[in-house]
Amino acid sequence: MIDRTPFFLLLFILNMSLPTVVVLISGSGTNLQALIDATQDGRLKAKITAVISNRKNAFGLERAQKAGIPTQTFSLKQFKDEGKTRVDFDIYLAKSIQEQYKPDLVILAGFMHILSPEFLSFFNDNVMNLHPALPGQFDGAHAIDRAYEAYQKGEIQHTGIMVHKVIADVDRGAVILKREIPINKEDSLDDLENRIHKFEHQLIVKGDYRKCSGFLIFSKEYTCLCAA
Repeated sequence: MIDRTPFFLLLFILNMSLPTVVVLISGSGTNLQALIDATQDGRLKAKITAVISNRKNAFGLERAQKAGIPTQTFSLKQFKDEGKTRVDFDIYLAKSIQEQYKPDLVILAGFMHILSPEFLSFFNDNVMNLHPALPGQFDGAHAIDRAYEAYQKGEIQHTGIMVHKVIADVDRGAVILKREIPINKEDSLDDLENRIHKFEHQLIVKGDYRKCSGFLIFSKEYTCLCAA
């Protein structure tokens, strides 16, 4: 008797959907655009199912709409005006994402809102962030400005960028990928920002690829096996 299990498994694999990604943004969405481009040209085997912003005027929403990706806006101010807390907002945001999209991965691409443990508890350790600094350096906001100032004082010789898992401690999650970025003597702050953004667009795609390539099938679900 011929064992047809491998044949049917192959058919299942060929017909399964790609890993799904929801991207959270707050601004112009240049890193989002890098992800969109990579999914469209085949470099990134994933599907962006939604782009969500906490700012209604974020230009990244227009980028998503142009690519045919659903968008939504969630306002923390509205919650506070109703007497609710940041945690209330985070829980509502997380539930909305899970109920509507059930993503395999959530990517923070310039999302200017510190997420609570309550939000993270909905996503099984599958939230990823891009941060313009090396691990342990310049956590939080204005990392590029602070790196430039530190270079001018002779405190550092270079800076960097990283993609990391998101945990409750800001920018302290396990590193998925990182890259050093040189700072030149003649650099202005704008020069450094432009150089960092150029490499960010590459690293966020590589980080997403590494996470998505760790998804394997168990029953009809994806499970992320990346430990990095």
